[in-house]
Amino acid sequence: MIKITIVITLLLMSTNIFSQTPKKSESVSINGKTIFYEIYGEGEPLFLLHGYTQSSKSWKPYVKDYEKEYEVYLIDLTGHGKSEPFRQDLSIRSVAEDLNSLIQYLQLEQIKAIGFSFGGDVLYQLALINSSVIESMITIGAVGTWTINDFPEYLKVFNFENRNNFPWLKTSHDGDEHIKAMMDQFKNYTIKVSDEELQSIKPEVLIMIGDDDEGMDLAEVARVKKNLPKSDLWVLPNVAHGAHEGETKDEFILKSKVFLTKK
Repeated sequence: MIKITIVITLLLMSTNIFSQTPKKSESVSINGKTIFYEIYGEGEPLFLLHGYTQSSKSWKPYVKDYEKEYEVYLIDLTGHGKSEPFRQDLSIRSVAEDLNSLIQYLQLEQIKAIGFSFGGDVLYQLALINSSVIESMITIGAVGTWTINDFPEYLKVFNFENRNNFPWLKTSHDGDEHIKAMMDQFKNYTIKVSDEELQSIKPEVLIMIGDDDEGMDLAEVARVKKNLPKSDLWVLPNVAHGAHEGETKDEFILKSKVFLTKK
């Protein structure tokens, strides 16, 4: 997470909708919740996971870059997009459990994955829940540990009363019920991965952060890098939270493909 002003710019950049038609889209009941997903392309399964208050639409501009080599899955994570609103307090672990159940529903033995921010935190939890399901993963602006308690100023600005200041919300979600539930639950965004848990994570991980991402504590990044058994760290200079977007997108696509094809 980063300063709200930077978040606005990045999310507006990432919500341009491209015209790809999915080969499949479906809403399914997962752990008593409705979860929506779309599939594009052919090849090994690649999951693209969005940030908090975003939806799978944020990854639409990237589908064309991956669909010739991968079967691309765009997921509306629990509480977001066309998935049903939050009915319980936000739990990153619970969101990861829903994702794991969706993977089982899809009968996929193993996936590759890229997760931005919230999506990256979900991937760390998924790797702990199901140790063999992720072959390799890229996390952007996320190291699996983050708490809103360190950034109380975010709650003063990023709330339902100010929703009109964040125009991607209306285009990404099905109405005010969704938006209110997400923004009300932001106060519960807390997740921690211990050294021992990091050491148990099996997939190879590319940790990608911008050096101007004010939500990422560099000491915490170093702790995660030190304890992950198989990891690379890519720090982009003069880049904020959405390190895969804007001027760095082409470089991100190139390096992500190289990383995901590593054996």
